[in-house]
Amino acid sequence: MKTLRSRPARMFWIPALSLTTLACAAACGGAGSASQKGDAGPPRPGGNLTFAVGTDAGCLDPQQVGSSDTLYALRQTVDTLTDQDPSTGRIGPWLARSWKVSDDARTFTFRLRPGATFSDGAPVDAAAVKKNFDAIPGLGGLAILAQGHLAGYRRAEVVDPHTVEVVFDRPNAQFLQATSTPALGLVSPADTVRTPQQRCTDGVHGSGPFTVSRYRPNQTLVLKKRAAYDWGPARWAKKGAAYLDTVTFDVVAEPGVRTGSLGSGQVDVIGGIRRQDEAALRRSGSTVVRRANPGVVLNLGFNNGRPLTRDARVRRAVQIAVDRQEISKAVFPSGTRPATSVLSRTTPGHVDLGTDLAFAPARAKSLLDEAGWREGGDGIRRKGGQRLSLTVVSFSTAGAQRTALELVQQQLKDVGIELTVRQLQVPQFPETLRAGKYDALWGGDLTRADPDALRTLYSTHLVNSYRLPDGTGLDPLLDRQAATLDPAARDGFVSEAQKLIVRQAYVVPIVDQETLIGASRRVHGLTVGASGGVQLHDTWKR
Repeated sequence: MKTLRSRPARMFWIPALSLTTLACAAACGGAGSASQKGDAGPPRPGGNLTFAVGTDAGCLDPQQVGSSDTLYALRQTVDTLTDQDPSTGRIGPWLARSWKVSDDARTFTFRLRPGATFSDGAPVDAAAVKKNFDAIPGLGGLAILAQGHLAGYRRAEVVDPHTVEVVFDRPNAQFLQATSTPALGLVSPADTVRTPQQRCTDGVHGSGPFTVSRYRPNQTLVLKKRAAYDWGPARWAKKGAAYLDTVTFDVVAEPGVRTGSLGSGQVDVIGGIRRQDEAALRRSGSTVVRRANPGVVLNLGFNNGRPLTRDARVRRAVQIAVDRQEISKAVFPSGTRPATSVLSRTTPGHVDLGTDLAFAPARAKSLLDEAGWREGGDGIRRKGGQRLSLTVVSFSTAGAQRTALELVQQQLKDVGIELTVRQLQVPQFPETLRAGKYDALWGGDLTRADPDALRTLYSTHLVNSYRLPDGTGLDPLLDRQAATLDPAARDGFVSEAQKLIVRQAYVVPIVDQETLIGASRRVHGLTVGASGGVQLHDTWKR
């Protein structure tokens, strides 16, 4: 069996700081927390917390789920090798108590803490880590986040029962931060041999402080505390098991009903707060836990393989015909800011491209004229008898995002572009991407405290949902930022990638997204994580 001393490659020690978190510490902002003024007294263990969300992804496997509403629950069931502090961006120990990274960022060696177990009793050991990483590439279309984190994965080797070495065929500077995200949350070895659909339908066994005890799709998901849990990260306030006995997630699609339920005391926490809900929350004395999301912003992303959106003049016309200021002020909660790039302001490496994205409807009309599109009698432009009509696919049922898309429709109609919206369900995502029968995708936001979120969405070597062509110069930039250890040099590649994406109008950035959670005055200790999501281990009710 190999030992660490047998490795010829020189390694450098990283006790608790990621390769990009120095930038994140300045940009990511503090963590939101549910707490009340005055003395709430000592924490009270026990009880049930009811959390109302707007949607359900229909899958119980965190490695295959990208929906924030569903991850609020599933993040509580899995632990990760590392933990990222949302206040500082600092990477600290969790299931791994220490790690080493080779000079070329191709080899990551993790030393695991002893004693952690999955909820089926299996130990969290080096063999379990290997089985997880070996299985992720074969999970299929719903696991695009996890698969992107493992791009270039060659193998994982068990050095000893508590030491695992993960090897890539290329430098992978983003991987350490990725090991703190729920997409790489570890599951029992027994789950790694099941089919992706079995894992979605039946659930998996994580090592987290809660387990799924009951699930009714699109209705309710109930978590139950693991009484023997005792291996949370050091920054958690409570040691050992969680305070709450159970957490019930109820799907309540209508935002106004969620807000009313919080005010009346029927639920304790809600997600998906809208601008028009804020006054009611203030009147009820509720707390709003708020944190700006790092990563890719809410956007309209073009399918470059389709005839209409292959024309850069059409894409650019759409981009500057959208009034982001109007959308942010009319639709989203107060304080929401218009996007100034494809990455949000709180993402390390963000560059301000607000001038490129300035609202310019007259210029948009001129570009469409140049492209041969002439106004029709109904206000929609035509060329050669064809209407300038774009099919947009949306998987989001969130009220604010629906309303924002309706406003984008109105704004584009003013310059002669018709948007036809197809509202689909999350399980339809893989087949929709495979078929490519859409002109644009609505949403596209990816919450992650690392600029490698760009590579996940826009690399032609990965899913390439936007059918970006080869030879644009984007892939080399995305690959080099993923491989570069020096923060300043990496920021340079990230900057150039953003400029190319925005200036080629591959995407229409809309707003910087935020995580907003409404909590009853009875709720304490609820916090928002570094890459979105919530932490419920320290949460308790008065």
